[in-house]
Amino acid sequence: MAQTMIGVIGGSGLYEIDGLKDAEWTAVDSPWGAPSDEILTGTLDGVAMAFLPRHGRGHVHSPGTVPYRANIDALKRLGVTDIISVSACGSFREDMAPGDFVIVDQFIDRTFTRANSFFGAGCVGHVSVAHPTCPRLGAACAEAARDAGIPLHEGGTYLAMEGPQFSTLAESRMYREAWGCDVIGMTNMPEAKLAREAELCYASVAMITDYDSWHPDHGEVDVEQIIATLMGNADKARDMLRRLPRLLGADRAACPHGCDRALDHAILTAPDKRDPALVEKLRAVAGRVL
Repeated sequence: MAQTMIGVIGGSGLYEIDGLKDAEWTAVDSPWGAPSDEILTGTLDGVAMAFLPRHGRGHVHSPGTVPYRANIDALKRLGVTDIISVSACGSFREDMAPGDFVIVDQFIDRTFTRANSFFGAGCVGHVSVAHPTCPRLGAACAEAARDAGIPLHEGGTYLAMEGPQFSTLAESRMYREAWGCDVIGMTNMPEAKLAREAELCYASVAMITDYDSWHPDHGEVDVEQIIATLMGNADKARDMLRRLPRLLGADRAACPHGCDRALDHAILTAPDKRDPALVEKLRAVAGRVL
């Protein structure tokens, strides 16, 4: 049986995990470029963990410059089996208030400047992202959050915007009223798509900081208020993450939803037509089927 390794990608406000045994920052080389930062590795309750600050320590990457492919590739190279994405988000719902967490299960991708696939000319691959998050992993995050006493909403659609600016009022109203979105953020795409291509289970935990700009009683997004809420949310996230190793366990069975077999029928390019250089770059994320 395989061994669980939980990978945490921390968003704004979350730059480390407390309590890791034998913790050390490790540099990981990736053919897709340098990851956002070194990766903090260690164990918690006997389960291997890896933490990557999405924006880098000191918050040096904007949402559009995060090296998403390098990040996912580096985590896969380390042996990560399950990724928990934790990110700050705005809310389109009155009942999803600042300080609440949402277990996201759907996305609408409005990003447009980011490389969104490991595959391309020379090795064409298509994976399904109809259900872009792992229900098993999302359920574990929900249980951990409830145990930590965090106000929680299970299920929600995340609008991934390009940024780095926040929404116009017209956009915010459209996303909320016409598109039916629940939260808005800038970083879960193409991250979720790449995790699926890398055959990694992926769960998204949205930490709500504000009501975007649609709410008549809150007005435009206030960055100072967001930062204040971020700090409280980060403490809650660390409390949630500390509970995950015991829930997931050290021994890992095959994913019942097939996340770890997403490439079974995905690669269309004939073996003799594949670009050797691209195949070599794909060795970590897609080596199982190449």
